[in-house]
Amino acid sequence: MQTFMSKMASATAICCCIGALQPKATANELKLWFDKPASAWDENLPLGNSRLGAMVDGGVSQERIQLNADTFWAGSPHDYCRPDAAKYLPEIRRLIFAGKELEATSLTSKNFMGTPAYQAAFQPLGDLALRFTLPGGATDYRRELDLRTGIASTTFRCGTTEFKREYFASHPDGVLVVRLAANESGKISFTAGLGSIYPHKVRAGESGQLALEGQWHEDGKRKQWIAVWSEPGIRYTTALQIKPEGGKMLPGENSIRIEGANAVTLILGAGTSFRNFQDITGNPNAEWPGQLERAEKLGYEQLRQRHVKDFERYMDRVAIDLGGDSDNQKPTSARLAAVKAGADDPWLAALHFQFGRYLMLSSSRPGSQPANLQGIWNNESAPAWGSKFTTNINLQMNYWPVEVANLSECSMPLFDLIDDLRITGGEAAKQYYGCRGWTVHHNTDLWRGAAPVDGVWGVWPMGGAWLVQHSWEHYLYTQDKDFLLKRAWPQMCGAAQFMLDYLVEAPTGSPVAGKLVPVPSHSPENTFIKPNGTKAMFTYAATSDLMIVRDLFENCLSAADILGGKNFEPGICGQIRSALDRLAPVQISSKTGRLQEWVEDYGEAEPGHRHVAHLYGLHPASQITPKTPELMAAARKSLEYRLAHGGGATGWSRAWLINLFARLKDGDAAASHLHYLLAKCTLPNLFDTHPPFQIDGNFGATAGIAEMLLQSHAGEIELLPALPKNWPTGSVKGLRARGGFTVDFAWKDGQATSLRVTSAQPREVRVRVNGTLKTVTSERSDIEH
Repeated sequence: MQTFMSKMASATAICCCIGALQPKATANELKLWFDKPASAWDENLPLGNSRLGAMVDGGVSQERIQLNADTFWAGSPHDYCRPDAAKYLPEIRRLIFAGKELEATSLTSKNFMGTPAYQAAFQPLGDLALRFTLPGGATDYRRELDLRTGIASTTFRCGTTEFKREYFASHPDGVLVVRLAANESGKISFTAGLGSIYPHKVRAGESGQLALEGQWHEDGKRKQWIAVWSEPGIRYTTALQIKPEGGKMLPGENSIRIEGANAVTLILGAGTSFRNFQDITGNPNAEWPGQLERAEKLGYEQLRQRHVKDFERYMDRVAIDLGGDSDNQKPTSARLAAVKAGADDPWLAALHFQFGRYLMLSSSRPGSQPANLQGIWNNESAPAWGSKFTTNINLQMNYWPVEVANLSECSMPLFDLIDDLRITGGEAAKQYYGCRGWTVHHNTDLWRGAAPVDGVWGVWPMGGAWLVQHSWEHYLYTQDKDFLLKRAWPQMCGAAQFMLDYLVEAPTGSPVAGKLVPVPSHSPENTFIKPNGTKAMFTYAATSDLMIVRDLFENCLSAADILGGKNFEPGICGQIRSALDRLAPVQISSKTGRLQEWVEDYGEAEPGHRHVAHLYGLHPASQITPKTPELMAAARKSLEYRLAHGGGATGWSRAWLINLFARLKDGDAAASHLHYLLAKCTLPNLFDTHPPFQIDGNFGATAGIAEMLLQSHAGEIELLPALPKNWPTGSVKGLRARGGFTVDFAWKDGQATSLRVTSAQPREVRVRVNGTLKTVTSERSDIEH
């Protein structure tokens, strides 16, 4: 099998640059700003260091900073698997093959779901409340979030006094920092308190420290949890150190009062008893005392400098200029309102791209939990969909931009989660299907649940196979062979082992008789209509599942070629080759010309369904490219049909459409879906909304914008593959391409005018520039990636 790199390098090398070496793109003023305080949680400004999240409302006389910790979830260690599930599998399969989908659904609902059938939810840690005494009413109000530095600020005037508050979540020092200052001495007076919705106690010390200690309890909002988690769960502590400059400090019973200070620094740390998904016996007070002590010794200026240096190191890797009004003189809310009214704003699109990078850097770093459905920001005990890790598109979409947007390190928590799922998913593979390897169904949580949950649509054991596409992609972008051997291969191989055992031969009478098919199978969360009017979700050989299996198998063989060729794991690779030869093909409807979503050419109960998983082969995989024109045409017809019936109504679904149309090389269509996402699916603080808030649309849009500007999935780097007419001139610096390349380029009137390709070592690479395929030699890069 020809590897990706052998496809990328060929022909005679030419100079890697056209025109000027450096594109125009600069950091710009990457700021969200507003002229009034937040009036609701989804107007707050998000901060995070991947372990600690904060939402800042910018209140004047009262400020609430809502807090999250990445390991504070409901419940406690739990195995969701139903021990006797596997004995029902043969009958479920028989019923499905016999066309008795409703009987199979009933049997599955009663005997195949996890225990309980709902997973645990991400929880709010608590609040930092500040109540100020001010010398008068506020004027000249402004609050902002600087994406480049990761610092939020609030400024206003009361008479002659100018107040400034700064907030940041420091990754180097592990704490949230708040700085309160004024241009006149003695003007800072306030009371600070900590709160939580769960049972807790607060103590205030003479040294200016507040500490809140509590423990998760089931609050009755999720009755299905009571039988499993009736006992208290994770213990947690939130601690605040207050350092005034001048004035008086007056400790109360559960709060601290500061009067007449010149400036004040507040440093907040937190901890939980979570050690790993099997153990919550840790000490929640193990880290924060040292963090607060070290931070207090450093002082505000050093804390700020260390944070900014860390944050800019990542954010400055990529600069993007899509044109438009870049003076940023209007509040972000006003610019967004104009887009909602129909205006086009390329500069806001570029800001949205960088906001996605900011959110990833703030919610996912090595050692933390992965970004969940809400990243690391949630203020409810029963958030929508549990704010957990949904693995039938949403978690994967979260991580679509990390490689291309030059934040590769941020993917490490995802690979940690996959390693955990190899354990719990190995049990699920055995207990539900009698298979080797590992699997996960359509959701997982802090406890790494791998069993099917929610409903029959949860009986979809493809989550693992889809997740490990990211393991392979990480290698493609980084060329880290050690990672491929030690982490990616075990993850991919285990997922492949499961699929080899899970596939069965389709019976006589099937459209794909004699071929290997997955069963049970779903087109995620979608329902088909049989000719007799029966509506069902359960089937076999759904198109999306076939594409996921093929992608997994082909990626495994490509990885094996790199790791040793025919001598590397010959047993499993031989099994994969044999299964690939027998895997059922995807089909194009003879009636509609669309890509069939199911093994039979069924009707659709929801023609405008939010999921478009049967287009997995177009994106995120690379099975459908210009080299497969019939499938490209069928995929486009499928998309157009979905849209004609109301598809893409959710933020994440609309973000997927951006990526899909970019792969179809239709920049104007991709831009129209980006505009729709901003106009219809974006909250005032630029958070994506499902509705309600769901962060995958932010990440999917960031990936989609990159996909419009640069593609590298088809054996070559292509510049401006889907450039829309409304971005005629622009530039980008720092996007990553498969093969270990970094690409900078600029364009004018829709044509590339400069190009620079760098890599760790100079190598030849094929680049399509203005429609012409060239072979260029990359420059050696001394820049950290």
